[in-house]
Amino acid sequence: MNNKRKKYNIFEGFRNLFQAFRTTKYLKRAEKNGSLDKPFQERLMLAVTEVNGCAMCSYAHTKMALEAGLDSESIRELLSGTFDGIPESQLPAVLFAQHYAETRGKPTKETWNQIVKDYSKPTALGILGAIRMIMVGNTYGVPFGSFIHRFTKDKAKIDERSNLGYELIMILTIIPFTIIALILAKLTNLFTSHVM
Repeated sequence: MNNKRKKYNIFEGFRNLFQAFRTTKYLKRAEKNGSLDKPFQERLMLAVTEVNGCAMCSYAHTKMALEAGLDSESIRELLSGTFDGIPESQLPAVLFAQHYAETRGKPTKETWNQIVKDYSKPTALGILGAIRMIMVGNTYGVPFGSFIHRFTKDKAKIDERSNLGYELIMILTIIPFTIIALILAKLTNLFTSHVM
C-alpha cells in the first residue's frame, strides 16, 4: 500500500457524491452513443482505483474488466500504474483519470481543456462522469471494505489508512449524503451546465 495515499474525509465524500450526480447523465449519453464502451470505462475505473488504493474496487473492477474483454495483462498493468497496453486513442483519458484521482478531484483547468480538445465536449463529459463514479466507489469502498474485514478472519485486509471510527462515520453518512447530494446536483444542473 502506498503510504502517500490519503483517505477521503466526510466532506470529500459528500463532494465526490455531488460531482458524480452532476455528471451521471453525460456518462449515460456517452455509453448510449458508443463513445465510451465498457472496456474504455473499465480502463478509467482501474486507473483511478490504482491511485486511490481501494482493494474492494480493484476486485470488483478487475472482474468487470475481464467481462468487458480486457486481458489479464492489461488489467495488471493498470493496477500497477503502467499504461503500456492501453489503446493510443484512450491513453489521454486514462492519464486524465489518474491525474483527477491524484489531485483528489481537482484537476487543472489545462488538463480538462486538453481532454475536451482530444475527445469533444460530450465524450469528455462522459469520461468525467465515469471517473467521478469510481471516485465515489473508492471513497466509500475503503472504509466499507475495512469494516467488513474487521468481522472476518482475514484482518490483514483492513486498509492501513482506516480505523473503526472512520469506517462508521463514512458508512453512516453515505445514505443522507447521497440523498442531499442528489437533490443539490439536480437543482444545480437546472441552473448551470458548468460541471468542472
